[in-house]
Amino acid sequence: MTWIFLIGAILSETGGTLSLRMASTGGNKAWLLAVAAGFVAAFAFLTLALDGGMALGVAYGIWAAAGVALTAITSRLLFREPLTKVMALGIGLIIVGVLFIELGAAH
Repeated sequence: MTWIFLIGAILSETGGTLSLRMASTGGNKAWLLAVAAGFVAAFAFLTLALDGGMALGVAYGIWAAAGVALTAITSRLLFREPLTKVMALGIGLIIVGVLFIELGAAH
């Protein structure tokens, strides 16, 4: 169940960040409600993952890294923001880093 909560934290944080982009460009400040809701939900889900026994270093590392990667990819799709080869390599390195964190936590 802790992984479900962590996935919820990642998706909520990504949604909040994408809403921040909408609030900053569209002039409609109602998006700030979605920003607040996304980040409150993200921290609530992260807390639940920690309460479920996930180690802080593992949870925070995966949450932050996956949020960065997912936000970069989604902002490319939604907002046509750049996603260069170097950025794609960085996302690949994030994936490898998350794998190493998970493998290290298993020992």
